[in-house]
Parts: sequence; C-alpha cells; structure tokens
Amino acid sequence: MPAAYGILHQENGCFGVSFPDFPGCITGGDSEEEALRKADDVLTFHVAVMVEDGDDLPTIRTLEALRSDPEVQADLETGTLFLARYELPSKAIRINISMDERLVEAVDRAAERVQQSRSAFLAEAARRRLGEFRPERPTDQKRGPRSSNSRSR
Repeated sequence: MPAAYGILHQENGCFGVSFPDFPGCITGGDSEEEALRKADDVLTFHVAVMVEDGDDLPTIRTLEALRSDPEVQADLETGTLFLARYELPSKAIRINISMDERLVEAVDRAAERVQQSRSAFLAEAARRRLGEFRPERPTDQKRGPRSSNSRSR
C-alpha cells in the first residue's frame, strides 16, 4: 500500500493534519487519535478524486527531501511527521441506478458548485458514508487502548 508523509499540528486544543506532497489535502479532529485515524481515509479520498479528474499524482518525496524544504521545516517546528497510507483507486465501472428526480437535480447543482462530475460527486459521497461504517481499530486487550503517543499505523 502506498504511503505519504503527513504533519500533525496542534493548535488551541484541536488537531490538524496536512500532507506536504498533496497541497490542499487536510483533515483534523478533536483528539490526536481522531486526526491520525482520519488521515488515511482523507488521503485516499484525495488521491481518488485526483485520479478521477485526470490529475497526475505527485512524486512522494523522501524524508531527506522533505526535511530540506523550508516550508516543511517551518511546519515541523510545531508539528510531528508521520506516515499515512492510502489506497489507489481501482478501475471505474459504469452502473445504472434509480434516484428521485429532485435528488438528482440537487446532486447536479452541488457537483457543479464544487466543479465535479455527477459521478465523482456521488463516488465521493459514497466513500464518505462508507467511512462512517469502518470499525474502530482493535485495541490490545491486555494493554488497553494505544497511548496518545503511539504513532504506529
């Protein structure tokens, strides 16, 4: 599974994640654990949209290259570097679905506002909804939940 470096930020009790090699791809959470848990899913969504839109995926920089980037250096003064894994999208297939006419019109208006095709908009909505059903990662029964200092992914 491919991976990219992320930077975990904390400000005013909230946690945010950014990805230096994927500008504009961000997420966050009320806790460190929540932000890190969301990082893989958000990066996977971002990559899927890039592929669907025909954008080239960036070359993932090495740790050394990231550390020599002045912007990344500044972010790392208050942030923590970690590795996020993402999934590459599989081949798109055509499907035939039925939806209420007004719902389709609302989807089309929303997709146009965010400059996406109907298919891309619906696929992203489905991925987000499916993400709500992913089970929490199991904890070690003997040791309890992972500590907030754990970065293993």
